[in-house]
Amino acid sequence: MNAPSPDSLFVLLHGAWHSSWHWAATQRSLTHRGAASVALDLPGHGFDAPLPSGYLLPGQPGLATEKSALAGLTLDECVASILSTLTEVRGRFRTVVLVAHSAGGGPASLAAETAPHLVDRLVYLSACVPAGRPRFTDYLSTPEQTTTARGRGLGIGDMKSLGALRINPLSADPSYIEDMRQTYYHDVPTEEFVRWRRALSPDLPLALVTTPVHLTAARWGRIPRTFLRLAEDWAATPAMQDLMITEADAFAPDNPFTVRELPGSHSPFAARPDELAAALVSDLG
Repeated sequence: MNAPSPDSLFVLLHGAWHSSWHWAATQRSLTHRGAASVALDLPGHGFDAPLPSGYLLPGQPGLATEKSALAGLTLDECVASILSTLTEVRGRFRTVVLVAHSAGGGPASLAAETAPHLVDRLVYLSACVPAGRPRFTDYLSTPEQTTTARGRGLGIGDMKSLGALRINPLSADPSYIEDMRQTYYHDVPTEEFVRWRRALSPDLPLALVTTPVHLTAARWGRIPRTFLRLAEDWAATPAMQDLMITEADAFAPDNPFTVRELPGSHSPFAARPDELAAALVSDLG
């Protein structure tokens, strides 16, 4: 087993509706491999996530109509929170690896563009790479995504009115919950998925996926980067992942992606955290 040098740190950034909690099993596996890590919560996520007032009540009154408390959250606020952590750890670790999952790829990319000296490697775990197209929604609307992606019926209410992409992890509808599992966690057994979904928050601020991210080859493009491609991902399809990789490599051709593939769903931190940790560690070898 190749262990990373003790002066390396993985900074783990979650995706939509997730939080630092979801990295716990991966962090344990990284620790067993001699790797240091820290998992971040973007503003409005984790313990700080505000909930719609009826979310925990019987019948969930107003869930489809109540404006999100995160409606005004900006991408810049999210990037600032990432940069704060990167600045803090930069002086303590020689090698800092920023790992982003899914919708976390947008703010992670902008953080790296803003301060490339704070990041030694970028790892995209089936994550948004806004090099070819500036918004995650630009990729989510491509034929590469829409042809085979699942989960189109998971949204609650009108996202523009709510100011957020809202889902209902506490739904009492078994078919809705199964659609959620099949979309994001299809290789996690139903009885285990109960725990994972209950740790999700219902609102994703629209700004994270709709605000344009403008990158440059001279700053973001110079940072070594890896794409961990998920072969059976029904939330961010392999075809869309390949499109993002291809367009990013065309954007910064002098520094193309290193691409590694993992089997399974959009959530390897739940289904196979040991394999995920091994892939992260091997990238430093």
